[in-house]
Amino acid sequence: MVDTKSNVVPMAIIGILFFIFGFVTWLNGSLIPFLKAICDLDEFEALFVTFAFYISYTLMALPMSYVLEKTGYKNGMAIGLAIMAIGSLIFIPAAQSASFILFLVALFTLATGLTILQTASNPYVVYIGPIESAAMRISIMGVINKSAGVLAPLLFTALILSDIGSLENLSSQTKEALAAKLITPYIVMAVVLTALIALVKFSPLPELEFEKDEKTDNKSIFEFPHVVLGAAALFFYVGIEVIAGDTIGLYGQHLGLLNTTALTSFTMVFMVLGYLAGIFFIPKYVSQKKALILSALFGMLFLLGVVASSAESSFISTVLWGWMGIRTLPNTITFVALLGLTNALVWPTIWPLALKDLGKHTAKGSALLIMAIAGGAVLPLIFGKISHVSGDMQSTYLIGIICYMFIFFYAVKWHKIKSWSDL
Repeated sequence: MVDTKSNVVPMAIIGILFFIFGFVTWLNGSLIPFLKAICDLDEFEALFVTFAFYISYTLMALPMSYVLEKTGYKNGMAIGLAIMAIGSLIFIPAAQSASFILFLVALFTLATGLTILQTASNPYVVYIGPIESAAMRISIMGVINKSAGVLAPLLFTALILSDIGSLENLSSQTKEALAAKLITPYIVMAVVLTALIALVKFSPLPELEFEKDEKTDNKSIFEFPHVVLGAAALFFYVGIEVIAGDTIGLYGQHLGLLNTTALTSFTMVFMVLGYLAGIFFIPKYVSQKKALILSALFGMLFLLGVVASSAESSFISTVLWGWMGIRTLPNTITFVALLGLTNALVWPTIWPLALKDLGKHTAKGSALLIMAIAGGAVLPLIFGKISHVSGDMQSTYLIGIICYMFIFFYAVKWHKIKSWSDL
């Protein structure tokens, strides 16, 4: 366990890392419509951006957990940052050649570095204080993470697309010029990531240590059903989170809106508001379990709003966007963005419920939960295929009902199961 009396500096360092997670991850929402345009892709092909990024979590999480056991959590974070810097540099030849395959390789490499960072950092936040208030601490990290998610699409749009209103019907010369604009930002990203290696290596970040428990030390991680089912719940959560954040730009294109690469920021704004609610209400007014139940129920409600609302704007849309100085958006886009509000507290509440009483298995349990991020690879791809075949993107959002139903049952019962025979 970490000494809770001196957790300010560790929380600050982890906060910086969570900002990096958010910035790199939620750039994908802008890259999808961008690469769709410059690489001449359809909606299904464009969503391979999310597949390449999130599938690395499934393939690399368990190997990275063994790295953490050998190197320790602190050194593992430095290794993760180095891998991310390499991934950023791969964007240079990808942009020069406008090769979609190289872009996917770069994204996979970036996410591999993120895998080890996430596997190490999330247990820090859970165990840096009482586990009953872990969701509150993760919510703080979520505000940092999603604030970066708000900033990333806006910066991308300002730096890359400042002189282009629409990504439709671009000439070949314009596509080459746009691709070349990616080079400098990713060089800067590589430099920043390299600097962060030194910050982590020479910081006073303590190493996580766990007491031995003869009852659990010899168990396989798969003998803890609350972890395995928690990973499944996270699979569905990350899938619908990525759908809400990364398809909103494509949906905006489908509706003929301008500057659609910035729409991901709107989903992130609502996620930040959700995290702020978590900081205020958990655990003082609402338990982690109840917060998860409410998140699932409101998620289903907002999905019904997506498919039942029109492409027109209304009083509700005016109120929601007007306070931010944003021109009103279609109702259906508003409900997609509102999914960010209900998604915000799912990650913070599942982690402490799933990692409880794991002891020395915490690294492997964390890796299993990180592997579940593959939901962000698989479910958006399914979404893209159904949307492409049916030609009805609006109704396709209903696949998220399955996601929220599973999360609901985990919150109500499955997180308490100690043996598979109790299921």
